[in-house]
Amino acid sequence: QMDLVESGGGLVQPGGSLRLSCVASRSSFNAYDMAWVRQPPGKQRELVASVTAGGGKNYGDSVKGRFTVSRDNAKNTMYLQMDNLEPEDTAVYFCNARRTVAKFETVDYWGQGTQVTVSS
Repeated sequence: QMDLVESGGGLVQPGGSLRLSCVASRSSFNAYDMAWVRQPPGKQRELVASVTAGGGKNYGDSVKGRFTVSRDNAKNTMYLQMDNLEPEDTAVYFCNARRTVAKFETVDYWGQGTQVTVSS
């Protein structure tokens, strides 16, 4: 079992910043590919940012240049630094952990989500 707990969400004005954290329960955290996925109200989920076990990073087009994803394997934690927030960033942000266990077979774990609201 891999438990994930997100924190750091809240209400912020446009142009403000927030830092989200995702704490994993297992010390094998360093073997997982990690990602932040968000779901705006009334819309489907979309990838925000990812960081692989090897440290490679990718960002969604809408957040590139504003958000920074990182991980601290010693703390079993992934972070998302969000700067220059826009109302369009309003969403529930979920932490995702993925591990490949066999060819064409992966295991995914999800946190409960944390609400980010950007409004003036």
